[in-house]
Amino acid sequence: MEEKIILLVEDNPDDITLTERALKKSHILNKLVIAKDGVEALDYLFCTGGWVGRDINNIPQVVLLDIKLPKIDGLEVLKRIRSDSRTKLLPVVILTSSKEERDLIISYSLGANSYIRKPVNFNQFVDAVRQLGLYWLVLNEPPPVNGDIDG
Repeated sequence: MEEKIILLVEDNPDDITLTERALKKSHILNKLVIAKDGVEALDYLFCTGGWVGRDINNIPQVVLLDIKLPKIDGLEVLKRIRSDSRTKLLPVVILTSSKEERDLIISYSLGANSYIRKPVNFNQFVDAVRQLGLYWLVLNEPPPVNGDIDG
């Protein structure tokens, strides 16, 4: 059985630690893969760079994607996810501290499944992560890996 994975794309070490703690406190035991920039995220998803040889069919159950990233920003990562047939249906949750309405609108127009502003308070963040996990990892019915409606 394939491991159920959450891909966290985040460059801020404090936010990575906060997310790890929040997942643990919420009893979400999925394997957490961390990409610290957009290039690492795309390498992971498309099995390039340091991820050559990874099974491309074992895609994450959900991608938690920050917008403000080094090398390639989160919106470009989202664009590339949606433009590839292997990942176009992958659930992507924008998890950002950006309060700009423009980022919200662009994220949804590029195909984000959800847009969450990071709460500053740890307890609020734990609650947000718990709800996120409950929805995306338990309740949500993911599409088939290849996303092919013809079988």
